[in-house]
Amino acid sequence: MKIDFAISKMSGGGAERVVSILANYLDDQGHDVRIVTFTGGDNYSLNPGVKRVRLHKHPLFHSVVFNGFFQLLSFYNKKNNRPDIISSHLDLLGYLTIPVAKIYNIPIIVSEHNNHLANNNLAQKFLWNYLYKLADVVTILTSFDMEFFRKRNNNVVLMPNPCPFDPIKQDAMPNKRSKSILVVGNLDRYYQKGFDNLIPLVASVLKSNPEWTLKIIGAGDQGFTLLKNLAKVHDVLDRIVFTGQVKNVRDLLADAEIFMLPSRFEGLPMVLLEAMSQGTACISYNCISGPSDIITNDVNGILVEDQNHDKMAKKLDLLIQSTELRNRFQKEAPKALAKYAINAVGKNWEDLLHKTIAEK
Repeated sequence: MKIDFAISKMSGGGAERVVSILANYLDDQGHDVRIVTFTGGDNYSLNPGVKRVRLHKHPLFHSVVFNGFFQLLSFYNKKNNRPDIISSHLDLLGYLTIPVAKIYNIPIIVSEHNNHLANNNLAQKFLWNYLYKLADVVTILTSFDMEFFRKRNNNVVLMPNPCPFDPIKQDAMPNKRSKSILVVGNLDRYYQKGFDNLIPLVASVLKSNPEWTLKIIGAGDQGFTLLKNLAKVHDVLDRIVFTGQVKNVRDLLADAEIFMLPSRFEGLPMVLLEAMSQGTACISYNCISGPSDIITNDVNGILVEDQNHDKMAKKLDLLIQSTELRNRFQKEAPKALAKYAINAVGKNWEDLLHKTIAEK
């Protein structure tokens, strides 16, 4: 198969990581894979066989959608450039990929990377209500979105994210982890990620547990300034480590005692899969959607009532105080990830791509 993954950029983010993992998997299976982007740089390792197409010229407007439409239309005007199928990812990209796919009669799968309540604006609603019915398939991350998208397309497929890391084996578990609470995410998306509430919540916990630190992984100038100021206000700046963007997330997860997901909303959080794969004791708000698909409360992690800050602080303190509880979660967490393994998810994607082409 000749497969084009279309996405705005590859410079950072969970959806971009998913695309890189799937592209590498399908390249390993012998398919001709390209990643087509319309802005930004690259921040993920790709197999040598995965080709990059950068349609980054913006001659008309300062808009990925407008410029991307004409760039992609022109690129596919040459028949040799057309793939067997397009896999379109993220936000409003369907405005350009779906019409171009219809013009050239190329099968197209569009993928949602968040829940349908997260992007509640007119542009997104128009795309969902009118253009999504033209797509051959819509993929979603959790069953929470199934009913919503089935009203907009007859062919909706549940397709979870793959975990990029192999689950750590019990005999490879580190004997000692750092006394750190780890959170990961784009700092400029502090509202979605719940980072603005994180500092006040964690401050009291850190003060009562002086050996512990909070480690925040992620880039974003605006968010960094906001979080740093909050840390000063709550007098815990010396207890917080801002790492910026890093490439050794796996090592940091394997080293941390606790991973925390304070998000207000998610799709299927990649970083939670990654943390559990490394046997990190996880605690998360039971937000819409995703965490409850991954964590079984009090079995392999802790789910806290959505945005109940007092309860989160109490449960976090409990997790810090109880070595036995952390050890139990660390042993159980990797066992929950079989359905998210790249071989399982990648095979499901490969089957879906073949089926969609055959039914066109």
